[in-house]
Amino acid sequence: MIIDIDRLTEAELRDLNHRIVARLRLMGEVRAHQAMLDFRIGDRVCFHSDGQGQVEGMLTRYNRKTVTVITDAGQQWNVAPALLRRPVAAAPAAAAGTGVIALPRR
Repeated sequence: MIIDIDRLTEAELRDLNHRIVARLRLMGEVRAHQAMLDFRIGDRVCFHSDGQGQVEGMLTRYNRKTVTVITDAGQQWNVAPALLRRPVAAAPAAAAGTGVIALPRR
């Protein structure tokens, strides 16, 4: 569909602009929601921060456009779900002397 914007009035252009902005916001929210579905509350996640490198923590809350991650140090981060990754599992040899058995994640 082609819209000839040269023939639209100012009011029609404003209405079209509002519709476009609303549609773009909805598409962004849908994308964020789809990315959120890859993770559950309580999952261990990691992401890259420009100031601190890789940050790892637990996903504690879904927000409208972001998720909240609490690090082991107690820091709280609001992160876009598209930036989240699952952390690489520690090598089983690291826990060999502790009596801890590494179980596979579901």
